[in-house]
Amino acid sequence: MSTLEHEEPETETETETEPEFDQEGAVGAARALEESYGEERARRVDEDLEDADEIVELKVFRYDPEVAGKEEPRFDSFLVPFHKGMTVLDALIYARDYYDSSLTFRHSCQQAVCGSDALFVNGRQRLGCKTQLADLEDPVRIEPLPHQEVVKDLVVDMEHFYEQMHAVEPFFDPDDLPEGELEEQRQSPENREKVKLSTRCIWCGACMSSCNIAAGDNQYLGPAAINKAYRFAMDEREGEDRKQERLRIIEQEHGVWRCQTQFSCTEVCPKDIPLTEHIQELKRESVKNNLKFW
Repeated sequence: MSTLEHEEPETETETETEPEFDQEGAVGAARALEESYGEERARRVDEDLEDADEIVELKVFRYDPEVAGKEEPRFDSFLVPFHKGMTVLDALIYARDYYDSSLTFRHSCQQAVCGSDALFVNGRQRLGCKTQLADLEDPVRIEPLPHQEVVKDLVVDMEHFYEQMHAVEPFFDPDDLPEGELEEQRQSPENREKVKLSTRCIWCGACMSSCNIAAGDNQYLGPAAINKAYRFAMDEREGEDRKQERLRIIEQEHGVWRCQTQFSCTEVCPKDIPLTEHIQELKRESVKNNLKFW
């Protein structure tokens, strides 16, 4: 018997080839899109300025050490259409979105809680999101916080400030915890009232920037850190040993005794914390703590 072999018919298979990437075309399309977007932004700004009842000029500090031609500090001017309730931060966001997307500044919550947008506006430390343009003289001059290293434009290096804040060990440390698993750590209304204002600190650094002592003494704890120490040292729930340790930290050479009661920190604090008063009270507490009667 013969065996029949089944042969599959030969078929030609087509191989798919990826189209070559047209680099010149992609670059051209990107440039066209950028130009179109730039034209749209320019048209929008023209319309906004034409319709605005009032126009505010911003003079913004610019500096970028990583870009050729921008290493030298300068000021750029931006014309911003003003509307009622507009803040300095609103104006900066408008300038960034419609004039220059490289304009750099910090902001987050826009509700005076995060502390990230502290700036030097018309010669004074202020929160950008809290400061009304209507309260400022035109032109509005916006600079980074003084006495801080500038990273880029309005952004400063906050590392040293954070180190000073952590130096006072800003955490609660009681001697005894409540017996019940879900029981709260109780505090009298009077004591809560005493430390209430000190708890408002949002770590913005405005007070430290305004302090002439901090500008000349890099090791000075500064008003924000000392206020944080006050918040815990004056809390009746704080452990006695921890309070003594905290007082030793703030009464060192670069602690409370470096303060010269210039009140600049109190004047610029966006949360209205009586910083100078808290520093003076810690001075008194330190003296009482070291008094000995034989």
